[in-house]
Amino acid sequence: MGHPSLAVGAPAPDFAAYDQNGTLRRLSDYRGQKVILYFYPKDDTPGCTKEACNLRDYYAALQAAGYAVLGVSADDVESHKKFAQKYQLPFSLLADPNKEIIKAYGAWGTKKLYGRTYEGPLRITFIIDEEGRIARIIEKVETDKHAQQILGLRAT
Repeated sequence: MGHPSLAVGAPAPDFAAYDQNGTLRRLSDYRGQKVILYFYPKDDTPGCTKEACNLRDYYAALQAAGYAVLGVSADDVESHKKFAQKYQLPFSLLADPNKEIIKAYGAWGTKKLYGRTYEGPLRITFIIDEEGRIARIIEKVETDKHAQQILGLRAT
């Protein structure tokens, strides 16, 4: 479950990856801002689409609360580009085909599906504070209410 060295208060591992627009993004570029770093299994699959669209719908509120949003999956830049265009996603989706960021954050692990156990990408979100430290780890992501989960809003 998650990466043993990554606990609340620990420095968030820095990374460099390209987003859907081919822009190189580094975590260190976001110092002074809070970051929602969310890991998801795959572009354009039902749960991942729900999660991305929920963050899109609440993007203004997240920005107003001081958050930058970065999504990460093992999909490539081209896949991210299609996904972001299809759903008008206003935030960066980082391509991590070598799973370097995914593994650095422990977002890869044992999953169970239909009674079968296998290794795969985990849906997990890290909230990183202005100093680049992990402020919160959300392991039980509610895909259709993820922004509310992050902002602490009660669903009506």
